[in-house]
Amino acid sequence: MNLADFIEGDLSGLIDDWTSYALALSQPDSMLSETQLRDSAAEILAAIAVDMREGQSAAQQRTKSRGDKDTAESGFDHVARCHAEDRLSHGFDINDVIAEFRALRATVFRRWQKTSPAGAAAFQEMIRFNEAIDQVLAESVRHYARRTESIRDLFAGVLAHDLRSPLGAILNAGEVLLRDDALSPSSVRAVAFVQRGAMRMRKMIDDLLIFTRSRLGGAMPVSFTPQDIGRICSEAVDEVRASFPDAHIDLQVAGDLRGRWDGGRLGQLVVNLVTNAVRYGSGPVVVDAASHDGRMTLVVSNEGNPIPEQALPTLFDPLTRAGVPNRSGTAAGMGLGLYICRCIVNAHQGTIGVESTGHTTRFTVCLPCTPS
Repeated sequence: MNLADFIEGDLSGLIDDWTSYALALSQPDSMLSETQLRDSAAEILAAIAVDMREGQSAAQQRTKSRGDKDTAESGFDHVARCHAEDRLSHGFDINDVIAEFRALRATVFRRWQKTSPAGAAAFQEMIRFNEAIDQVLAESVRHYARRTESIRDLFAGVLAHDLRSPLGAILNAGEVLLRDDALSPSSVRAVAFVQRGAMRMRKMIDDLLIFTRSRLGGAMPVSFTPQDIGRICSEAVDEVRASFPDAHIDLQVAGDLRGRWDGGRLGQLVVNLVTNAVRYGSGPVVVDAASHDGRMTLVVSNEGNPIPEQALPTLFDPLTRAGVPNRSGTAAGMGLGLYICRCIVNAHQGTIGVESTGHTTRFTVCLPCTPS
């Protein structure tokens, strides 16, 4: 009896053994139950039996052995997705999911061995079964991880959104208190500290909202209106100087810097780039803005140690940093600054890149003056 026929013929016994084995493997505090273990076992085993009966070329076998995923949806996708979402909804962790498949593999081989299979044909069927079970496991883990990330991002987005209201109340209350002439000098300083801290929190919350929106598939909202990059850069540099009073920042502008952009987003872009240069560089920071042939180019450069070459490919990824800040000042953020910059540039149909050689690091942004 070949292995596919054996799986279908002994399905009930396999499910019984798999359930007992998986329960024995599970952690004491696991939420696995016998009923929950059995619910998708028949679908998984049936899908594996169908796969083992299908023809398989040498190229397809190499693809499976490397863990590559075909562009077309495989026969395991639906089963793996349902299994992962069910386990996640019942509170299983990823170790429980892996334990189930480990138990399934051991159970099938142990029971099939009793039928005394032998020879090269049996060996090839074992290879084919291992390929199938590994593919189901990989796809189930992939769906589990993707769903977990989505839930986490949604939670972070909701939390950031809900924090904006009480934070706005703190900022408004601070404005009212600062207008009170009866406040003592020490009280004025205390309120000013509260306001600066609240404004810092607001920036972090805004960054987190952009991050979660992009992770959940939403585009960054932008509103294009007539703007002047020279003015935007000047205001952004002043904002950074307020946080880093010892920083030396030179602003150089040339040409007609008018265009249609989202002024608030571009201000955020410049602040993030200049803050990054001040925080991680040494010596003066140069902000250079110019326009040519309907495109605006913004270059923010700083002196200091170069960014490690291995960090460059992921520099614009979220929650990453290239090194330790060299300057004191506002506390480092969540590692979203350069990721937010990339989101802003993409929303303006532009490009952003970085060069770091010798003792100079240069971030270059190119934007169309009138995005479509």
